[in-house]
Amino acid sequence: MSDFTLNAEVRTDLGKGASRRLRHTDKVPAIVYGAGKEPVSITLEHKSVIKATEAEAFYSSIITLNIAGEDTQVLLKDMQRHAFKPKVNHLDFLRVDASVEIQTNVPLHFINEDSAEAVKNGGKPHHLATDIVISCLPKDLPEFIEVDVSAALLDSALHLSDVKLPAGVVSLELSKGDDHDQAIFVINTPKGVDDSEADASAPEADAE
Repeated sequence: MSDFTLNAEVRTDLGKGASRRLRHTDKVPAIVYGAGKEPVSITLEHKSVIKATEAEAFYSSIITLNIAGEDTQVLLKDMQRHAFKPKVNHLDFLRVDASVEIQTNVPLHFINEDSAEAVKNGGKPHHLATDIVISCLPKDLPEFIEVDVSAALLDSALHLSDVKLPAGVVSLELSKGDDHDQAIFVINTPKGVDDSEADASAPEADAE
């Protein structure tokens, strides 16, 4: 699990106007809530936030917020970005309790596509999902989940039930029943002209 630590300050000047003023000084307004405690408004350094968000793991890892010298473990729950500038406008963080399971999205990494026989034979791989919702204790939270597709067959989809989950991790969709076993990956037969059509459309050779 990656180690993300951000320094934060408690924010008492609230409201849209205050948030705009903060952004003009390269600060990011944010809020921390959950775990049965009162929400706390904070500010973060924009450059630190931008650097952290460049890592995929930031969105699915436990983050440490150092708020006025006290560490708080959180998950990123929401991010508001500027419409066209590379700026983060606001962040929502959820406190985590080491003894309480969390529910969050974790990215899927599909591996060994090139070694799949169906791909070697011209099949086209398609990712039908980019992440899945899982439940686990904070200590068991994976940054991502690998899906080995080397044995995938042509036109036969892989489903959630085919994913090997790490110990302590449960798929929320599968826990709802077999009818929630959604397809996540498939290698389709390439579209093209078959041999008979190709022969029929080929020009005849001139007679000698």
